[in-house]
Amino acid sequence: MAVGDASFPQMPAIPGVRLGTAMAGIKKANRRDLVVIQVPAGARIAGVFTRNAFCAAPVTVAREHLATEQEARYLVINTGNANAGTGDEGLRDAHATCAELARLTGVAAEAVMPFSTGVIGEPLPMERLLAGLPAALETLGEGSDSWHQAGEGILTTDTRPKGASVTLELGDATVTINGIAKGSGMIQPNMATMLGFVATDATLDQALLEELLRETADRSFNCITVDGDTSTNDACVLISTQRGPAVVGDEAIAIFRNGLQRVMTDLAQAIIRDGEGATKFVTLQVNGATTRQEALDVAFTLAHSPLVKTALYASDANWGRILAAVGRAPVTDFDVTKVTIDLGEIRLVEKGGRAPCYTEEAGSTVMAREEIPIRIDLGRGEQSATVWTTDLSHDYITINADYRS
Repeated sequence: MAVGDASFPQMPAIPGVRLGTAMAGIKKANRRDLVVIQVPAGARIAGVFTRNAFCAAPVTVAREHLATEQEARYLVINTGNANAGTGDEGLRDAHATCAELARLTGVAAEAVMPFSTGVIGEPLPMERLLAGLPAALETLGEGSDSWHQAGEGILTTDTRPKGASVTLELGDATVTINGIAKGSGMIQPNMATMLGFVATDATLDQALLEELLRETADRSFNCITVDGDTSTNDACVLISTQRGPAVVGDEAIAIFRNGLQRVMTDLAQAIIRDGEGATKFVTLQVNGATTRQEALDVAFTLAHSPLVKTALYASDANWGRILAAVGRAPVTDFDVTKVTIDLGEIRLVEKGGRAPCYTEEAGSTVMAREEIPIRIDLGRGEQSATVWTTDLSHDYITINADYRS
């Protein structure tokens, strides 16, 4: 079950970035579950990672390798097993994965960054994982099919691969930005996405690369939630091959930033559209806040309310649940008489109560849609924020109750 267009976009090749996949049988047979991404020499990489204290072993190792002087040449991603909550054994397995891929490709182990996703607390099936690496290397390619297959190879409970691509004009030259991501449940990243891999042929300074990744992740992946659970394995990397035009000067940086934001937002929204059991795609727009954080606090209070989410699933115009969630958000000196709440084009609340123009029939019509915008104006400032979320269905419970079976 998912909301909206399921098609995967055509992805132009980014010379030097090659992707390969294998069916290693890490959790299930006959499905792509191992991905290798080759990065050209001289490329620059920035990364953001989960803030979960029980971060997975590959997160620890990827951070360590990213911080070394050794430039990254390969990313290796497995699905089916998170290698999280696995202690010293998990760290040894993450290091062993890097060492074997390094041996096969003739690079230093520190030039490999590992990523994992799947069940927490189980040891990696290392024999199968390592045996799959040569097959993944044999399929390395740059074309759209390689991006699509890599998108399939990183999925867990997702129902479809997620990709986004833009081509930008920078003066007389063009720049491409491609990205793939996975995520469907255990979604409230608080850093980046569940797993996201974005690459560009543009030439960027390392400090600018890191700044742009943080900025765009903060307004995309950090603004989505399915269930309020932050994963142990969240990671997102941005690769610059340094082979294309340089992004320098305010105008060029603004163009590139906007393009990167489009890719990151498209990927983040694709995760919500494919949220576990989701039947609704919900946009929560909060305006009139004193700070952006205040606006986010209100939006996430609604997004995490089981009562609001189940009403959305039932297409039940129980607007009192929305009002109650806004009222319990962590906002000081809340003047409810200044708050307005709109459901789509319908005014629900104003001056502390139900809007005189509201009717149950009009509210039910909006709630029955697959895509539902809810707008809240706090009437106390100039700051705003947007959060994207899902409803809460019976299928969400079924998927997670049966996840390990």
